[in-house]
Amino acid sequence: MALFSRRADERAPLDGVDVVLADLDGVVYAGAGALPHAVESLNRARDGRRLGYITNNASRTDASVAAHLSELGLPTAAGEIVTSPQAAMRLLTTMVPAGSTILVVGGDGLVDETEKAGFVVTRSADDNPAAVVQGFAPEVGWLHLAEAAYALKVPEDEGGIPWVATNTDWTIPQARGVAPGNGTLVSAVHTAVGRLATVAGKPETPIFEEAIARFDADSPLFLGDRLDTDIIGSNRAGIPSALVLTGIDRPKHVLAAAKDSQPTYLLSDLRELHEPYPEARVRDGVVTVRGASVRIDGADVRIVSEGDRPIDLLRAGAKAIWDTGRAIYGFRVPERLYADPFHRP
Repeated sequence: MALFSRRADERAPLDGVDVVLADLDGVVYAGAGALPHAVESLNRARDGRRLGYITNNASRTDASVAAHLSELGLPTAAGEIVTSPQAAMRLLTTMVPAGSTILVVGGDGLVDETEKAGFVVTRSADDNPAAVVQGFAPEVGWLHLAEAAYALKVPEDEGGIPWVATNTDWTIPQARGVAPGNGTLVSAVHTAVGRLATVAGKPETPIFEEAIARFDADSPLFLGDRLDTDIIGSNRAGIPSALVLTGIDRPKHVLAAAKDSQPTYLLSDLRELHEPYPEARVRDGVVTVRGASVRIDGADVRIVSEGDRPIDLLRAGAKAIWDTGRAIYGFRVPERLYADPFHRP
């Protein structure tokens, strides 16, 4: 179990890392504003290593994302942003001829990458597009989704055109709360046409492979807030990961995480990147992380000691449950173990 198999000297998560790759929504910011401790922690992480960003959000260009980060106090160049539209273009170039007309459902970020890849952008199915590419933008509405459905009415195995989705995140963190993400919009088109999109961004590996190549990373660490995209994707790509509890997924999701979505590290916020990461010790069936201890007693998860830090209790509880290999619904879990004192938007 990678999450807690640390040596007794308790090295920090950043030790030995040459490139930090961070998700944006829910890790660095929620809406326009930076999350607490994110900017100073990432600037500190830049000392002795490179810093890049991987985002499934297709609504903005890499240049506009870089400008936003720079305004927040994280000096960033456009080339340090790896986006799901960029990954989508890598896929499209293998599916349709160069210079093809592409029906774009999305915002400026997706349009910009489509044009940079040498394709012609259209918003209408009447222009006989060679493919549909779909990404999130706040302005996407029924008319845009309907055009995609019209263009995709013929199944691909019957001669229909390809359909690429930048990502299928069901939700997106905003300053006012959690809002529907691109996955909900892709699902609406799927419901209309009965087809599945090919996904370019997280949790698929092309976007991670692009980041590793771009930053020439030997020992990267990926920071994310979602188990179903960030952590599964980094695990598939063979990249160590840290789940930070400042975005979408909460302690109850961590406890229920399947093997393929279990992170290497579990953090309250990004300050803990720089702190010694505690080794979990198992003795007589009791999992202990610093002062927090948890044991499994048949179907019951029992808290032996809460310790001084909620994150250590969650780490101990997660390891205890994960090590059994059993699904969470087979346990009775005390409410205290999935209490949520951590910051979220």
